[in-house]
Amino acid sequence: MQGSLDKLRGEPGDPVSYHLRVGGAEIDLNALLGQPVVLRFEGEIRCIACGRVTRRSHRQGYCYPCSRRLARCDLCIVRPELCHFDAGTCREPEWGREHCMRGHLVYLANASGLKVGITRGGREQRRWIDQGAVQGIALLRVRTRYLAGLVEAALRRHVSDRTDWRRMLSGTPPLVDLQAHGRQLLYQAAAELERIRAEHGDDALRPAQGAVHRIAYPVEEYPQRVRSLDLEREGAICSTLRGIKGQYLILADGVLNVRKFTGYCVTARACRHRG
Repeated sequence: MQGSLDKLRGEPGDPVSYHLRVGGAEIDLNALLGQPVVLRFEGEIRCIACGRVTRRSHRQGYCYPCSRRLARCDLCIVRPELCHFDAGTCREPEWGREHCMRGHLVYLANASGLKVGITRGGREQRRWIDQGAVQGIALLRVRTRYLAGLVEAALRRHVSDRTDWRRMLSGTPPLVDLQAHGRQLLYQAAAELERIRAEHGDDALRPAQGAVHRIAYPVEEYPQRVRSLDLEREGAICSTLRGIKGQYLILADGVLNVRKFTGYCVTARACRHRG
Protein backbone atom coordinates (compact mmCIF):
# COMPACT_ATOMS: atom_id res chain seq x y z
CA MET A 1 0.00 0.00 0.00
CA GLN A 2 1.13 3.53 -0.71
CA GLY A 3 -0.14 6.87 0.58
CA SER A 4 -0.10 9.21 3.55
CA LEU A 5 0.55 7.58 6.89
CA ASP A 6 -2.06 8.03 9.63
CA LYS A 7 -1.89 7.26 13.34
CA LEU A 8 -2.46 3.67 14.41
CA ARG A 9 -6.06 2.64 14.95
CA GLY A 10 -6.34 0.65 18.13
CA GLU A 11 -9.64 -0.99 19.03
CA PRO A 12 -10.40 -2.39 22.52
CA GLY A 13 -10.02 -6.17 22.67
CA ASP A 14 -8.01 -8.86 24.39
CA PRO A 15 -5.46 -7.98 23.19
CA VAL A 16 -5.98 -4.57 21.54
CA SER A 17 -6.65 -4.88 17.80
CA TYR A 18 -4.29 -2.63 15.81
CA HIS A 19 -4.40 -1.44 12.21
CA LEU A 20 -1.81 0.55 10.27
CA ARG A 21 -3.56 3.15 8.09
CA VAL A 22 -1.93 4.18 4.81
CA GLY A 23 -3.72 6.25 2.17
CA GLY A 24 -7.15 5.31 3.49
CA ALA A 25 -6.42 1.55 3.47
CA GLU A 26 -5.53 -0.56 6.49
CA ILE A 27 -3.18 -3.39 7.42
CA ASP A 28 -4.14 -5.78 10.23
CA LEU A 29 -1.02 -5.56 12.39
CA ASN A 30 -1.97 -8.25 14.90
CA ALA A 31 -1.90 -10.80 12.09
CA LEU A 32 1.68 -9.80 11.25
CA LEU A 33 3.29 -10.39 14.63
CA GLY A 34 6.53 -12.29 14.16
CA GLN A 35 6.67 -11.38 10.46
CA PRO A 36 8.99 -8.92 8.67
CA VAL A 37 7.35 -5.65 7.61
CA VAL A 38 8.63 -2.90 5.33
CA LEU A 39 7.87 0.82 5.67
CA ARG A 40 9.55 3.09 3.12
CA PHE A 41 9.41 6.90 3.12
CA GLU A 42 8.72 8.21 -0.39
CA GLY A 43 10.22 11.66 0.22
CA GLU A 44 6.97 13.64 0.43
CA ILE A 45 5.04 15.03 3.40
CA ARG A 46 1.45 16.19 3.04
CA CYS A 47 -0.51 18.27 5.54
CA ILE A 48 -3.27 16.18 7.11
CA ALA A 49 -5.59 19.22 7.13
CA CYS A 50 -5.23 20.85 3.68
CA GLY A 51 -3.27 18.20 1.76
CA ARG A 52 -0.52 20.51 0.53
CA VAL A 53 3.06 19.29 0.28
CA THR A 54 5.21 20.62 3.11
CA ARG A 55 8.94 20.41 3.74
CA ARG A 56 8.39 19.93 7.46
CA SER A 57 5.64 18.43 9.55
CA HIS A 58 4.43 20.71 12.34
CA ARG A 59 2.52 19.46 15.37
CA GLN A 60 2.48 15.88 14.07
CA GLY A 61 1.11 16.26 10.58
CA TYR A 62 0.34 19.89 9.69
CA CYS A 63 1.93 22.37 7.30
CA TYR A 64 3.12 25.63 8.82
CA PRO A 65 0.14 27.79 7.68
CA CYS A 66 -2.36 25.26 9.10
CA SER A 67 -0.39 24.97 12.33
CA ARG A 68 -0.79 28.75 12.73
CA ARG A 69 -4.43 28.90 11.59
CA LEU A 70 -6.18 25.90 13.14
CA ALA A 71 -7.48 25.83 16.71
CA ARG A 72 -6.54 22.15 17.01
CA CYS A 73 -2.87 23.20 16.75
CA ASP A 74 -3.05 25.78 19.51
CA LEU A 75 -1.26 25.55 22.85
CA CYS A 76 -4.54 24.96 24.67
CA ILE A 77 -4.79 21.51 23.07
CA VAL A 78 -1.94 20.35 25.32
CA ARG A 79 -2.70 22.91 28.07
CA PRO A 80 -6.54 23.01 28.14
CA GLU A 81 -6.57 25.24 31.21
CA LEU A 82 -5.40 27.99 28.78
CA CYS A 83 -8.54 27.50 26.62
CA HIS A 84 -8.88 30.20 23.96
CA PHE A 85 -12.61 29.56 23.56
CA ASP A 86 -13.19 30.38 27.20
CA ALA A 87 -11.07 33.53 26.78
CA GLY A 88 -12.95 34.51 23.59
CA THR A 89 -9.83 34.25 21.38
CA CYS A 90 -10.38 30.85 19.72
CA ARG A 91 -9.14 30.75 16.10
CA GLU A 92 -12.10 28.57 15.08
CA PRO A 93 -15.05 29.20 17.42
CA GLU A 94 -17.30 26.63 15.71
CA TRP A 95 -14.61 23.94 16.00
CA GLY A 96 -14.04 24.92 19.62
CA ARG A 97 -17.76 24.75 20.38
CA GLU A 98 -17.99 21.26 18.89
CA HIS A 99 -14.83 19.77 20.39
CA CYS A 100 -14.19 21.70 23.60
CA MET A 101 -17.56 22.87 24.93
CA ARG A 102 -18.77 19.36 25.71
CA GLY A 103 -18.42 16.83 28.48
CA HIS A 104 -14.95 15.49 29.27
CA LEU A 105 -13.51 12.95 31.67
CA VAL A 106 -10.56 13.32 33.99
CA TYR A 107 -8.87 9.95 34.44
CA LEU A 108 -6.07 8.12 36.18
CA ALA A 109 -4.05 5.58 34.19
CA ASN A 110 -1.13 3.21 34.70
CA ALA A 111 1.22 3.40 31.71
CA SER A 112 4.86 3.89 32.71
CA GLY A 113 3.50 4.53 36.18
CA LEU A 114 0.53 6.55 37.44
CA LYS A 115 -0.56 9.51 35.31
CA VAL A 116 -3.53 11.83 35.18
CA GLY A 117 -5.15 12.97 31.93
CA ILE A 118 -8.32 14.14 30.20
CA THR A 119 -10.38 13.02 27.22
CA ARG A 120 -13.82 13.52 25.72
CA GLY A 121 -16.52 11.37 27.27
CA GLY A 122 -16.86 7.97 25.62
CA ARG A 123 -13.29 7.95 24.26
CA GLU A 124 -11.44 6.98 27.40
CA GLN A 125 -10.49 3.44 26.38
CA ARG A 126 -9.03 4.60 23.06
CA ARG A 127 -7.17 7.36 24.88
CA TRP A 128 -5.62 4.84 27.26
CA ILE A 129 -4.71 2.60 24.33
CA ASP A 130 -3.00 5.53 22.55
CA GLN A 131 -0.90 6.10 25.67
CA GLY A 132 0.00 2.44 26.17
CA ALA A 133 -1.74 2.26 29.56
CA VAL A 134 -2.42 -1.17 31.06
CA GLN A 135 -5.05 0.17 33.48
CA GLY A 136 -7.38 3.16 33.44
CA ILE A 137 -10.21 4.59 35.51
CA ALA A 138 -12.41 7.67 35.01
CA LEU A 139 -12.33 9.87 38.12
CA LEU A 140 -14.48 12.91 37.34
CA ARG A 141 -16.96 14.08 34.71
CA VAL A 142 -16.61 17.76 33.84
CA ARG A 143 -18.71 20.14 31.78
CA THR A 144 -16.09 21.39 29.29
CA ARG A 145 -12.52 20.83 28.17
CA TYR A 146 -11.48 24.05 29.89
CA LEU A 147 -12.79 22.78 33.23
CA ALA A 148 -11.09 19.43 32.60
CA GLY A 149 -7.85 21.38 32.17
CA LEU A 150 -8.34 23.19 35.47
CA VAL A 151 -8.97 19.88 37.25
CA GLU A 152 -5.97 18.22 35.57
CA ALA A 153 -3.76 21.13 36.60
CA ALA A 154 -4.92 20.66 40.21
CA LEU A 155 -4.32 16.91 40.16
CA ARG A 156 -0.90 17.06 38.53
CA ARG A 157 0.42 18.78 41.62
CA HIS A 158 0.15 15.33 43.18
CA VAL A 159 0.74 12.91 40.28
CA SER A 160 2.40 13.19 36.86
CA ASP A 161 0.47 14.01 33.67
CA ARG A 162 3.16 12.47 31.44
CA THR A 163 4.10 9.01 30.19
CA ASP A 164 7.73 7.92 30.06
CA TRP A 165 7.60 6.28 26.62
CA ARG A 166 10.83 4.37 27.14
CA ARG A 167 9.56 2.77 30.34
CA MET A 168 6.18 2.14 28.73
CA LEU A 169 7.89 0.20 25.90
CA SER A 170 10.25 -1.70 28.22
CA GLY A 171 7.58 -4.05 29.56
CA THR A 172 4.30 -4.29 31.43
CA PRO A 173 4.23 -2.23 34.63
CA PRO A 174 2.99 -3.89 37.83
CA LEU A 175 -0.78 -3.67 38.27
CA VAL A 176 -1.90 -1.35 41.06
CA ASP A 177 -5.09 -0.67 43.01
CA LEU A 178 -6.20 2.16 40.75
CA GLN A 179 -9.43 2.82 42.68
CA ALA A 180 -7.48 3.34 45.90
CA HIS A 181 -4.97 5.61 44.17
CA GLY A 182 -7.86 7.56 42.64
CA ARG A 183 -9.54 8.10 45.99
CA GLN A 184 -6.25 9.24 47.51
CA LEU A 185 -5.62 11.65 44.64
CA LEU A 186 -9.07 13.25 44.93
CA TYR A 187 -8.55 13.58 48.69
CA GLN A 188 -5.16 15.27 48.19
CA ALA A 189 -6.65 17.74 45.70
CA ALA A 190 -9.95 18.29 47.54
CA ALA A 191 -9.29 21.95 48.35
CA GLU A 192 -8.36 22.82 44.75
CA LEU A 193 -11.39 20.95 43.40
CA GLU A 194 -13.71 22.72 45.81
CA ARG A 195 -12.41 26.09 44.60
CA ILE A 196 -13.23 25.08 41.01
CA ARG A 197 -16.78 24.11 42.06
CA ALA A 198 -17.21 27.37 43.98
CA GLU A 199 -16.18 29.42 40.95
CA HIS A 200 -17.92 27.44 38.19
CA GLY A 201 -20.91 25.82 39.89
CA ASP A 202 -21.71 22.54 41.60
CA ASP A 203 -22.36 20.86 38.24
CA ALA A 204 -18.93 21.82 36.88
CA LEU A 205 -17.50 18.46 37.99
CA ARG A 206 -18.97 15.34 39.51
CA PRO A 207 -17.74 11.84 40.35
CA ALA A 208 -17.47 9.50 37.37
CA GLN A 209 -17.82 6.29 39.44
CA GLY A 210 -15.91 4.46 36.75
CA ALA A 211 -14.70 0.87 36.88
CA VAL A 212 -11.05 -0.05 36.40
CA HIS A 213 -10.32 -1.14 32.81
CA ARG A 214 -7.40 -3.46 32.13
CA ILE A 215 -5.74 -3.40 28.72
CA ALA A 216 -3.54 -6.07 27.13
CA TYR A 217 -1.36 -5.38 24.09
CA PRO A 218 -0.27 -7.62 21.22
CA VAL A 219 3.39 -7.88 22.20
CA GLU A 220 5.47 -11.01 21.69
CA GLU A 221 8.69 -9.54 23.05
CA TYR A 222 9.69 -6.23 24.62
CA PRO A 223 13.05 -4.72 23.65
CA GLN A 224 15.93 -5.09 26.07
CA ARG A 225 17.10 -1.65 24.96
CA VAL A 226 14.57 0.88 23.63
CA ARG A 227 16.00 2.43 20.46
CA SER A 228 13.92 4.97 18.53
CA LEU A 229 13.74 4.63 14.74
CA ASP A 230 13.49 7.72 12.49
CA LEU A 231 11.61 6.98 9.26
CA GLU A 232 12.73 10.20 7.55
CA ARG A 233 16.40 9.79 8.37
CA GLU A 234 16.58 6.07 7.62
CA GLY A 235 14.43 6.20 4.50
CA ALA A 236 13.21 2.63 4.82
CA ILE A 237 12.64 0.30 7.75
CA CYS A 238 12.56 -3.45 7.23
CA SER A 239 12.31 -5.40 10.45
CA THR A 240 10.36 -8.12 12.23
CA LEU A 241 7.27 -6.91 14.07
CA ARG A 242 7.51 -7.93 17.74
CA GLY A 243 4.54 -6.00 19.07
CA ILE A 244 2.35 -2.90 19.08
CA LYS A 245 1.72 -0.68 22.08
CA GLY A 246 0.41 2.86 22.29
CA GLN A 247 1.30 4.48 18.97
CA TYR A 248 4.51 2.47 18.63
CA LEU A 249 5.54 -0.44 16.46
CA ILE A 250 7.93 -2.62 18.44
CA LEU A 251 10.38 -4.02 15.88
CA ALA A 252 13.42 -6.26 16.14
CA ASP A 253 15.65 -3.26 15.31
CA GLY A 254 13.94 -0.61 17.44
CA VAL A 255 10.63 1.16 18.04
CA LEU A 256 8.77 3.48 15.64
CA ASN A 257 6.42 6.22 16.84
CA VAL A 258 3.84 6.12 14.04
CA ARG A 259 2.02 9.26 15.20
CA LYS A 260 5.23 11.29 14.79
CA PHE A 261 5.21 10.57 11.04
CA THR A 262 1.55 11.28 10.35
CA GLY A 263 1.23 12.78 6.85
CA TYR A 264 4.42 11.18 5.53
CA CYS A 265 3.92 9.46 2.19
CA VAL A 266 5.04 5.87 2.56
CA THR A 267 4.93 2.46 0.97
CA ALA A 268 4.00 -0.25 3.45
CA ARG A 269 4.01 -3.96 2.89
CA ALA A 270 4.16 -7.15 4.83
CA CYS A 271 6.57 -9.97 4.02
CA ARG A 272 4.93 -13.18 5.12
CA HIS A 273 7.93 -15.22 4.12
CA ARG A 274 11.57 -14.39 4.67
CA GLY A 275 14.09 -14.26 1.86
